[in-house]
Amino acid sequence: MKAYICFPQGKAKALTMSYDDGKLQDEKLVAIFNKYGIKGTFNLNYGLMEEDPLRIKKERIAELYRGHEVATHTMTHPTIERCPLTEVISEILEDRKGLESLVGGLVRGHAYPNGSYSQEIKHLFRQLGIAYGRVVPAVADYALPTDPLEWHPTCHHNDPELMKKAEAFVNFRKKQYLKLMYVWGHSYEFDDRDNWNVIEEFCEYIGGREDIWYATNIEIIDYMEAARNLRFSANNEAVYNPNAQSVWMELDDTTYVEIKGGEYVKLV
Repeated sequence: MKAYICFPQGKAKALTMSYDDGKLQDEKLVAIFNKYGIKGTFNLNYGLMEEDPLRIKKERIAELYRGHEVATHTMTHPTIERCPLTEVISEILEDRKGLESLVGGLVRGHAYPNGSYSQEIKHLFRQLGIAYGRVVPAVADYALPTDPLEWHPTCHHNDPELMKKAEAFVNFRKKQYLKLMYVWGHSYEFDDRDNWNVIEEFCEYIGGREDIWYATNIEIIDYMEAARNLRFSANNEAVYNPNAQSVWMELDDTTYVEIKGGEYVKLV
């Protein structure tokens, strides 16, 4: 028997989006995502929300980003590789605390401000409850992150080959691989470049497809962690899921099985 881990509902492709700074243009971007059934992760600076009139205000955060993910981007957006670690600790913990008070849940994701990080900061963030950190350099291989604290996107939305990469992703049919397309940017860039048509065209093309899982960054990280936690019998014919959430498997290229949280399932 050949057994593969799948994304939810047996899918082999996932799309995630990541947008920084929480500027007012997020209102329009979230509306586009919602229109086409796409999920985004929004990386916010709690300490700048009330200081900057061009940012989404605190009282609007929970409602605007409902169904999406709110993640950290530090309190005040410093270039953290140049900061003392005591300052880095304060920047990330105070941002987490503030954002969690707004959304009423855990905030565990991050995008490095100005793309700045180090191996020492990655190690520190793990200790401070951060599950992943998005970096700036793109790697157009549609791969899942090998190091979640150094998560490379597929491309920025201003990549001139955005639609070419989207088409390659949509048309990829080999289900023996798990593929992920990850697009990032800043919503205010659409106003700056007067090119809202770029994200509208992209979302219209890639949204609403039955073979793609539309997920936030943290949903992908948590799902793959749950998949790694599955416990298999010695003969590979049974599996126990110790997680709270379901994990899906494909058996012999034909059958899809949902392994629910807490269940022991015979695969043959």
